[in-house]
Amino acid sequence: MSDLEKTKRFNVEDIKVNDDKKKQVKSFDEAIDKFEKTLHEHKNSKEFKGGKFELKEEPDFIDEADEEVDYDLASIVKNEYQEKTIIGMSIPREKAIGIACDHRGYKLKQKLTKYLVKKGYTVVDFGTDNKNSVDYPRFGFRLGEAVADYEVEKGIAICGSGIGISIACNKIKGVRCAKVDNVKETKYARKDNDANVIAIAGNMPVFRAKDIVDAYLKTNFTGLERHKKRIEMLDNRG
Repeated sequence: MSDLEKTKRFNVEDIKVNDDKKKQVKSFDEAIDKFEKTLHEHKNSKEFKGGKFELKEEPDFIDEADEEVDYDLASIVKNEYQEKTIIGMSIPREKAIGIACDHRGYKLKQKLTKYLVKKGYTVVDFGTDNKNSVDYPRFGFRLGEAVADYEVEKGIAICGSGIGISIACNKIKGVRCAKVDNVKETKYARKDNDANVIAIAGNMPVFRAKDIVDAYLKTNFTGLERHKKRIEMLDNRG
């Protein structure tokens, strides 16, 4: 039987670590404990340098277990499994924000993307990727379809005026795109209309665009029955 076939038959849950492996793991744990103890002993050996505290001298620590531990097959299989699982995970919908633009909205799109990433959001960019002239409907359709298919929770669309790309987004069933110019309009779009996409003008000042985006992502739908009824009318049309 080949090594590959043996590996395929290998069941991680049935692995029994032998005594030698147990000793190696114990040695490794003891080395960690030694390191933590060394750091604790050096906690009073700090001096203020360049605006922060630093150790006066590095702890004299050598992890003797590093060369001794021969990672067993269980660890290898487990790590490969975890890696594949992470790769296969879908983007958390509640944190995924879609963004799209035409050539006139490209500059603002790039700045808003960096802003959102710094705030901890996953930003899915549906283009365009440069300042070359393009047709805004293509990118409005892409973003709208991603929102309608629940690939992302909300969307931000940008074109020269914000009008054209908002019309494109709204051509997709299930999308409620509001073209907004200020924070007040944005809050109304979320509270009353449960807008899942907003469209803004590409020439808008960056500070105003950031305020609008913040209001859009922080404002919740009221959930009032009269608004639900009207939204259902919009979603069921077509």
